[in-house]
Amino acid sequence: MRHVLALLAACLTVVALATGAIGTLAEETTATAPQANPVHSAPAPRGENCLSAADLREAVAERRVIEPVAAIRAARTVIPRADIQRASLCRHEDGLVYMLTALRRDGHFVHVMVDAKTGQVAGQY
Repeated sequence: MRHVLALLAACLTVVALATGAIGTLAEETTATAPQANPVHSAPAPRGENCLSAADLREAVAERRVIEPVAAIRAARTVIPRADIQRASLCRHEDGLVYMLTALRRDGHFVHVMVDAKTGQVAGQY
C-alpha cells in the first residue's frame, strides 16, 4: 500500500511539473506585485549572466566583490521584513551585481539589485 501511494505521489508530481502547474503562482504574483517604493533601473540580467557558486566564492576571496551577507543586509534596507529566497552574483552592464529575490509578508515577490563592489542598492524591479 505504501508503494502504491509513493508511486501515485511521484506520478502526480511529474504531471504537475510537466504541465507547468507548479510555479505559475509565483510568476503571477511577480507580474502583479505593486512596488511601494520603486527604484528604476536597467532591465534585470538573465540567469545565463550569473556566476557559478565557485566563481562567486573566488570573487569574494579575491575581494573583488562584497560578501553575499552584506548584499542581503543592503537589500533589507529597502525591503525590511521580507524573506530572502535567492541571491545570485550576475554580470550587468555596470559590472557585477547581486540579484536578490525576496518574498514579502503579503506574498508578493520583490527583486532587488545590489552593486557587488559598493554594497549600494542599485535598483528594485
